[in-house]
Amino acid sequence: MIRILRDFICIVGLLSVSPFLLFAAIAIIIEDGMPVFFIQERVGKNKSIFKIIKIRTLKIEAPNTGTHQLEHKHHLICGKIIRKLKLDEFPQLINVLKGDINLIGPRPGLVSQVHLTKSRNVKGIYEIKPGITGLSQVLGFDMSDPVKLAEIDKIYILKKSFFIDFLILISTFIPYSKHLLTNLIK
Repeated sequence: MIRILRDFICIVGLLSVSPFLLFAAIAIIIEDGMPVFFIQERVGKNKSIFKIIKIRTLKIEAPNTGTHQLEHKHHLICGKIIRKLKLDEFPQLINVLKGDINLIGPRPGLVSQVHLTKSRNVKGIYEIKPGITGLSQVLGFDMSDPVKLAEIDKIYILKKSFFIDFLILISTFIPYSKHLLTNLIK
């Protein structure tokens, strides 16, 4: 039942945002050419490697590293808007449909983020599938502090429920609701 609901959400999500994704694709092509999609290897459940699909928001020549480590010169002008609206994340719904990731869970790290992989391995984070959005992201943590990120991811695993996942999903789009999560995870 949950899988049917998840797949339904993914299909409706992709169909709903497809006009906006088309505009994003046109903007990327005008500003920096092809390709529109960005495919990158990430670490998934049981440390398996999978290819994540995103809308490209960086210039083609940008180094293959975490976006928090990049200078602004590597960001597309339209990419800033695409990121702000979270349009770059929607192609990951394809990864959800393929079974690589879930809607909610710890964000999958880059293969090159060795410190993050070690911190998460110690905390048992790789026992579950990663997600498009997660507790760490809605609380404002990013990949720049791997130890703290792994700690928050572990709290998510311990508190995981349909209700928590629902709150994370809502908080992804309505940032003002994250105070509910903060109170629940204490």
